[in-house]
Amino acid sequence: MTRRLYWENPYLFETDAKIERIDNNEEGFQVTLDRSIFYPDMSGGQPGDDGTINSVNVIRTYEDGDNLVHVVRERLALGKANLRISGERRMDLMQQHSGQHLLSGVLFRLFGAETIGFHLGEEYTTIDLNVPDVSEDELTRAEQLCNKIIQSNFRIKSYVVSSDEVRLLPVRKRPSVDKNIRVVEIDGFDYSPCGGTHVAATGELGLLKVIRSEKYKGNTRIYFLTGKRAVDDYINKFNSVRDISAVLSTGDTQVFERFSAIYNERNSLLKDMKELKEKLLSLEGENLLRGTKLHGEGRIICKMFDNKDFKEVSYMGNWLTNTNERLVLIFGIEGSSISQFMISKSKDVELELNDIYKELSSLYQIKGGGNSNTVQGSISSSHLNGLLERCLELVMKAMDQKK
Repeated sequence: MTRRLYWENPYLFETDAKIERIDNNEEGFQVTLDRSIFYPDMSGGQPGDDGTINSVNVIRTYEDGDNLVHVVRERLALGKANLRISGERRMDLMQQHSGQHLLSGVLFRLFGAETIGFHLGEEYTTIDLNVPDVSEDELTRAEQLCNKIIQSNFRIKSYVVSSDEVRLLPVRKRPSVDKNIRVVEIDGFDYSPCGGTHVAATGELGLLKVIRSEKYKGNTRIYFLTGKRAVDDYINKFNSVRDISAVLSTGDTQVFERFSAIYNERNSLLKDMKELKEKLLSLEGENLLRGTKLHGEGRIICKMFDNKDFKEVSYMGNWLTNTNERLVLIFGIEGSSISQFMISKSKDVELELNDIYKELSSLYQIKGGGNSNTVQGSISSSHLNGLLERCLELVMKAMDQKK
């Protein structure tokens, strides 16, 4: 049985141990020690520790009954071993896990919301609550109470009890085992069965910040940061607000107000620009219309544009066919290697443009599609001229047949 030193002292980041057994499989060498400071991967939802045994990196640690197995790539010798883990990572995981207990306990106390899921990720931590929604006001109240408890520096302790003893404790959730039940207590405020590592007092969390919430499978998922993660997040956001306020020449508390004014002004200018551009495109369309010649009872515009925005050409085409009768448009938009085309007509022209598109696609490698009134697509630039010429022939022939 491996003695789990992380339960006795989670702040122990280096120690000696004895390698008692080494096995080998496709993953690597499986090392069993008489005692260990390595927390096993995802035991109780907590990621495992990073570290070394005799300077050899431990890939992962997992539970095998009462033993802990440490996977390494290099062969080690039986006997004495030096164990080291990343103290920075252990502290981070302890802070996040303790913060989860605190936030879950507060949400349960305030609103009766039970935590039914927990994920400790590399960037943030989440808990899932058995309620369909938590309001912003409720999250603010929970966050404020968490930080009051942090500032009050409540002790966090752990101990092992029997199944009879645990019934006498106000635990938030029932234990998953029926003997040697380890309970983590936040100074009379919260009791929870847990096998993870935790800080010794809430003051070591420094700060807890709820990031956001979302609906998840009929429940509510809460994202939060605590400890160094929360402090780093605050520093980053403070620096961003400071830099933005400098650019906007305003105080940091007025950044949002100033940004909103600029954003609204921008939207107004974009709207004016859009209207002016549409007027210009309409005028350009009118000029194209003046240069057309009648073909039977209709008119055809065949035009090549050089590197013009397709959205602008599409707007011009729609405007022309919606405001004119007996009109067919054949537009090409030339690009460096790939070009685009658009064939459109007013609704009173009795042509099936899908049929013309099918015939063109039998002659050229094109990608696109459409309907009876408009088709569009892309083609190699070297074939664009040929496609437009062939399309004009097909349209004229089809219009002649409708006379």
